[in-house]
Amino acid sequence: MNADQLSAGTMPTSPKPETAPTLRIRAVMLGERINASNLELGTLVSSTPAAFRVHSGLAVIFRYGVVVLIGLLPSEEKVLLDSLKPRVTGELSPLEEETAQAQLCKDENAEAIQPGGPICLSKFSDERLLLIADALAKSTSLARDERRVAAVFDVIEPFARELAEKGRTSRRRKGILQLIGNALLVQQRVAGRVAVAEKPDALWEKPQLDRLYARLEDEYELKERLDTLERKITVIAETADALTDIIDTQRSLRLEIAVVVLIVIEVAIGCFQIFAGLH
Repeated sequence: MNADQLSAGTMPTSPKPETAPTLRIRAVMLGERINASNLELGTLVSSTPAAFRVHSGLAVIFRYGVVVLIGLLPSEEKVLLDSLKPRVTGELSPLEEETAQAQLCKDENAEAIQPGGPICLSKFSDERLLLIADALAKSTSLARDERRVAAVFDVIEPFARELAEKGRTSRRRKGILQLIGNALLVQQRVAGRVAVAEKPDALWEKPQLDRLYARLEDEYELKERLDTLERKITVIAETADALTDIIDTQRSLRLEIAVVVLIVIEVAIGCFQIFAGLH
């Protein structure tokens, strides 16, 4: 510091603390299913799920329609997503997506997830990033299914209100069966394809990372959301079954009345013919 600086009263500035390296993680649900067989995007990192090293980041492909992009530039993400579209079944519009930030921390014991903040990792190893990709992909898929179930509830509510107010429903059986079909589709997706309750394969090779995955499950409330979703699906199925039984009963009653009317008409015709023959 020279004399001019001293006379001006200028204080030396302390160096700014270095910002910890971060990775942007983006999960995008493209459709109901992605065919990852014979897919070549770069160096293969994992086969289940299919994960590739692309540029300086990772792309993780889940068969239930979700792609997780780690450490890629927006332009690189767009090119990769466009290349996957021909392999997508049941393409969604708009797309479902979630984002997260991974940040380096000092050591493994410091690994934590701040509420609404970054996921702190001791290192950006492939296994750790695959665990984050798994949790974020499941969360994204659950968000889509939660919206679908909520939409079914919106349709069921008028049915139930009409039944409560009038003691009957004028809805057609086809509409009820469509509700059951929607509930079954969500149930099949959650239980069969997504398998939210199952742990990722990376944990079988690195069981020491189990605590990290447990924190991820808690952060995204995977188990709680799955339980809530399954309860709602059960309610939808039970409500739809009850409404279907009511409609079937109404149909049976109308059929019985029609049979009785036909019998009465036949008897009346027979009586008329007998009376006409006597005269």
